[in-house]
Amino acid sequence: MAPLFAFLHHVAAFVLFAALVVEFVLIRDELTLRSARKLQAADAVLGIAAGMLLVVGLLRVYHFEKGALYYFNTWTFIAKLSLFVILALVSVVPTIEFLSWRRAVKEGQAPVVEASKLRLIRSIIHLELVGIVLIILFAALMAKGVGLML
Repeated sequence: MAPLFAFLHHVAAFVLFAALVVEFVLIRDELTLRSARKLQAADAVLGIAAGMLLVVGLLRVYHFEKGALYYFNTWTFIAKLSLFVILALVSVVPTIEFLSWRRAVKEGQAPVVEASKLRLIRSIIHLELVGIVLIILFAALMAKGVGLML
């Protein structure tokens, strides 16, 4: 069972990363009706993948791997989980913006977004990508036993 959950955890992580890259590419250019729809879809996939990643990850911690005592006594795991939660909270800003476009998109119009708001969304997506790289670093360190405080 543990290998299945490891597989699901990795699939969720890769889907999350792919959805974020799609957002990164789409938000760079001029906002059109088509790109707005794709951004909304990518953000929905991102949210589902993040939820799956968290649930499966916690199941692995508590039921399928070394146990919660081990992980919560490893600073690299704590850093990885903390960064994941911070990024999830930050990602609420683009999600709220993308959700606010529903009416315009439903009416077949490209949403009108202030340039400053688009810059903020782009910055947040960049921050999320950097954060994912750090999470991967912490995961690699954690896998090698770095940070164990027992």
